[in-house]
Amino acid sequence: MFPVGGIGVMLAGAAAALLPCGALALLLARRTGWVHAVAVAGILWSLAVTALVTLIPPYGAPGVVAAESRLPFCSRDIGGPAPEGFAMFGNDQRLLNIVLFVPSGVLLVVMAMRRPAWAVVSVPIGLVFLALYSGAIELVQFELARIDRACDLTDFVDNVTGAVIGALIGLLLALVLGPWRHR
Repeated sequence: MFPVGGIGVMLAGAAAALLPCGALALLLARRTGWVHAVAVAGILWSLAVTALVTLIPPYGAPGVVAAESRLPFCSRDIGGPAPEGFAMFGNDQRLLNIVLFVPSGVLLVVMAMRRPAWAVVSVPIGLVFLALYSGAIELVQFELARIDRACDLTDFVDNVTGAVIGALIGLLLALVLGPWRHR
């Protein structure tokens, strides 16, 4: 039996994750500047929130979910219907998956632009990491039937799309904030 779940648990986890991330931002701010410090702490917080939203059962503890009841493979129906259990998001599960990774993409670029010459390499590497993170989440959803989540290739595509959109927004934001100036 999976012992926790629900939106309240997700929100409590997000609030709890703010404390260490905020402390990290305060510690880094003197050394790296406030823009970079907030970006580093923010990307860690966004990854924690992403894990909470995607790995905590949405409607409370689901009880016993037999491993035999899960699909034997990840859904490969790109753009297909949302799996049952996502009524709380209406028909916008795809939009949610995109929006969920936008902050990580934005903060990745702002963080990397502290050293613009390195950003040319570190941003693509960071985007690959975000894609691997999304893939790992889908793998956990597939392997742990007891969390009552569904592995779906559409989610992976949407998450990566969100990270790329976020990176483009982050480029514009980095030009405005100029993290390379705040050392």
